[in-house]
Amino acid sequence: MITYQIEESITAAEFIEVLNASTLAERRPINDPERIAQMLQHANLIATARDQGKLIGIARSLTDFGFCTYLSDLAVDERYQKMGIGKALIRLTKNHSPQAKLILLAAPKAIDYYPKIGMAQWEYCYTLEQVDYLR
Repeated sequence: MITYQIEESITAAEFIEVLNASTLAERRPINDPERIAQMLQHANLIATARDQGKLIGIARSLTDFGFCTYLSDLAVDERYQKMGIGKALIRLTKNHSPQAKLILLAAPKAIDYYPKIGMAQWEYCYTLEQVDYLR
C-alpha cells in the first residue's frame, strides 16, 4: 500500500536513491551528497510517496504559501510510474499551498506528461546559471 504525506525532512541518501530509481538522476548532483543535503535543508514543502516505508516518490518544493510554489523535483521510481503517483504528489503539494500558483520546469522526458494531467504550459520562463552571464 502506498502512503502519501508531507515530511519535514528526508535523508540525502533516501533522496539520491529515489533520484537514481527515476529518470531525474541525470539532471541532479547525485555525486555531491553535501549539495543534495543542502537542497533538502532549504526545501520547505516535501511531499513523499512510500511503499511499506520505502521512499518511491518525492515532490520537493520551495514556497511562500501565498503566491508561488516552485516544484523543483518530481521523481517517481520507474517501477512505480504510470500508477498516478506523480499526480498524487502534485495534488498533495498544491493542497498544502492552495493560494499559490504551482510552477515547475519540466524535465525533457516529462514534457508530454504535464499537459496530460491538466497543467498549463507557460512560455515565458528564463534561467540564469551564472551571474557573469548578465550583460
